[in-house]
Amino acid sequence: MRLKYTTSVLLGALSLGGIAACSGPADIDQTPLANQKVVPDYWPHIESEVKQSKDTETQVKKLLAGMTLEQKVAQLIQPEIRDISVADMRRYGFGSYLNGGGAFPDNNKHASVQDWIDLAEALYQASVDDSLDGSTIPTMWGTDAVHGHNNVIGATLFPHNIGLGAANNPQLIEKIADATAKEVAATGIDWIFAPTVAVTRDDRWGRTYEAYSEDPEIVRDYAYAIVKGLQGRDDNFLSQHKVLSTVKHFVGDGGTQGGDDQGNNLASEQELYEIHAQGYVGGLRAGAQSVMASFNSWHGKKLHGSEYLLTKVLKERMGFDGFVVGDWNGHGQISGCSNDNCPAAINAGLDVFMVPTNAWKPLLENTVNQVREGVIPLSRLNDAVSRVLRVKLRAGLFNKPSPANRPLAGDSTLIGHPEHRQIARQAVRASLVLLKNKGQLLPLDPNQHILVAGDGADNIGKQSGGWTITWQGTGNKNTDFPGGTSIYGGISEAVNAAGGKAELSVDGSFSQTPDVAIVVFGEEPYAEGNGDLANLEYQRGNKRDLALLRKLKQQNIPVVSVFLSGRPMWVNPELNASDAFVAAWLPGSEGQGVADVLLADNEGNIRYDFNGKLSFSWPATPEQATVNIGDDDYQPLLPYGFGLRYGEKNILSDTLDESVDADSSELEPLALLENAIRAPWSMSIGTAQNQTAVTSAVMTAGPVKMRTMDRFVQEDARSIIFDGSASGQVRIGAPFPQDLRSYLERSGALSMDILVQNKPTKAVILGMDCGPDCGAGVDITEQLQSMPADKWQTLSIGLACFRDAQELAGVFSPFILTSKGTASLSLSKISIRPDVESPSIKCGNPGP
Repeated sequence: MRLKYTTSVLLGALSLGGIAACSGPADIDQTPLANQKVVPDYWPHIESEVKQSKDTETQVKKLLAGMTLEQKVAQLIQPEIRDISVADMRRYGFGSYLNGGGAFPDNNKHASVQDWIDLAEALYQASVDDSLDGSTIPTMWGTDAVHGHNNVIGATLFPHNIGLGAANNPQLIEKIADATAKEVAATGIDWIFAPTVAVTRDDRWGRTYEAYSEDPEIVRDYAYAIVKGLQGRDDNFLSQHKVLSTVKHFVGDGGTQGGDDQGNNLASEQELYEIHAQGYVGGLRAGAQSVMASFNSWHGKKLHGSEYLLTKVLKERMGFDGFVVGDWNGHGQISGCSNDNCPAAINAGLDVFMVPTNAWKPLLENTVNQVREGVIPLSRLNDAVSRVLRVKLRAGLFNKPSPANRPLAGDSTLIGHPEHRQIARQAVRASLVLLKNKGQLLPLDPNQHILVAGDGADNIGKQSGGWTITWQGTGNKNTDFPGGTSIYGGISEAVNAAGGKAELSVDGSFSQTPDVAIVVFGEEPYAEGNGDLANLEYQRGNKRDLALLRKLKQQNIPVVSVFLSGRPMWVNPELNASDAFVAAWLPGSEGQGVADVLLADNEGNIRYDFNGKLSFSWPATPEQATVNIGDDDYQPLLPYGFGLRYGEKNILSDTLDESVDADSSELEPLALLENAIRAPWSMSIGTAQNQTAVTSAVMTAGPVKMRTMDRFVQEDARSIIFDGSASGQVRIGAPFPQDLRSYLERSGALSMDILVQNKPTKAVILGMDCGPDCGAGVDITEQLQSMPADKWQTLSIGLACFRDAQELAGVFSPFILTSKGTASLSLSKISIRPDVESPSIKCGNPGP
């Protein structure tokens, strides 16, 4: 159904307002969703290239016949490494377990390859120890290796999916998957939760960068390639160099209303198939052994509870014979369910509960009882367990050596192996899309004096985005990426080798005028719903990067913009202020790939041309978040398939429309903690004199312990314990000050949700600071003491209470919680809000 374009056709159609409307795909049935009973014919049966064998099915039946009810249910329970012990595994024999983003052996972000192996070995041996549970069925470990083995320090990090989509090269994708499988196998892990095969329809969605394209054809072909790369082909299928794959998230996650993560998809059923299910057509044909259910709803019904889609469509019609795994407590979102009690999910067709947190134990016990009581039919339980056993047998887990004794186990040379980094570097080159090249500025002569500016220039964490060591990709430094190269590092290496000069200056300052400036800037890292946006305007309300571009242009310095983003964004002002503009997406750990394309050789010859083409349409306005190829009124700024090559005529002028249709009186809440710590803020804990940046899900620094916790969604709250050994402090701040005067003038307040587990024994002060010896605080002890235990309450403090903080003109840390005593609190939804009529604590007049 894809509409294909040549570059010449695209350039001929392009104008400053977009392109002329083009015809769409065949008409899609848009009738209201019916009460599905019969699966329509357009859902196909998929002929998997992995066939059932009589021997495997015989072994499944034999194993199943010898299992107790408790052993069967245990195969359906997947806890997280932070919530179980080796003793738990020995006692219960979980069918699988996972490490979520930001979870490491012993909670050590810098865990060695041997640490990963040691944990895998210990849990494996406990699973086959039948002394307590009577079972010798091996467990398996699943991980989110979504752009390389991204939880492991030193691993090769490939471009995120959106960049790979721009490369449109399935053969390269299979090589990436093969390299990833080897690095994962080196740590003793059996199973990867990839690929994501969402087809994004609204670019405001925070997972847009996990999608390859708005074009389902690319997604279908890539799903086939990555499953083959992860699991292997023919005699190499699920060998000891390969891992199990997961095609996710079934189905429609990229089509929710408003781009809301975990939201509601209202597509017709035919559109659900023709657009959102094509990745499963490719992935299931390649033999994917697991499918992950999606958080989203379809016409108001959560996918984790949809018997029609999970059973009738996926398993019965499409012929999927592997198992369906849930997403992070996704079963608890089904109406009538909770994280620890959900027969509806199993009855709908879910085979494995992903159940992080301590909910795993009551869920296991409740599920056992529900089978005994007939709430869950024994036949459904047996089917689910059979599917898990079938996959384990196909993966050879009953015959392979234990994790520590497999051929690649503990081979630290595979983590960031030079061959893998070369593949990643190739992928970076292939993913770059040239949007503007005024006066054929690119490629650059490397013999020049080149200024490299912007906060993304020498920042491997920022260029790698979310799902990078930590779940959100935040809290990382270049030292966390041994073997990796920043974009500046790659440019500097090439320029110095050619005899030129590369100067790094984040703020664009210099002592000697450069010949040209390369400015690397873009979105801060985020993952999942934490990246959801209201519109696509880049840096709305705080145009720091635009100011840098304009400052350089005003000094008559040619400017090359390298834009880091997880989606197309409205950057008309930034495009106008740039002579050349490159969409670099989120290239990962191999920044040299950018230099390979931007710089010519010493003779001025092109080293590598731009080959990337937009796999997402580029918006003409901030509100144009749902412009997709095939739309009836298709008028993006730059169309799907656009991308200049060297020597091709530049199209974009310096006079793109920069007007924004927005109410000037609108003042949106300023989020500090909204699902995650929001950019540009970061959290640190410790004492006032010695703060430690929070870089993992569980941390202790001095008298303060912090742990992420689930309130509404995954890890959206923070549990804080003050142990009273010294004056403890929790701080949310940023390196640059924020002007809060407009919020003060609008009766603003610092608002947060708090749950008090153990009431404070000494005063608790909530403060703000505006630099050294500049700040103000409010005693909130009385309010905390009066709160009922273990019940979330909203506490708001009028900004007038903090007016001593230089009248709030330059606040570095808008949230500082300090106590000398003991206390246990949980925090959620922290923000600065305007127009709070009756704050919990009010101090004087709000106005200046």
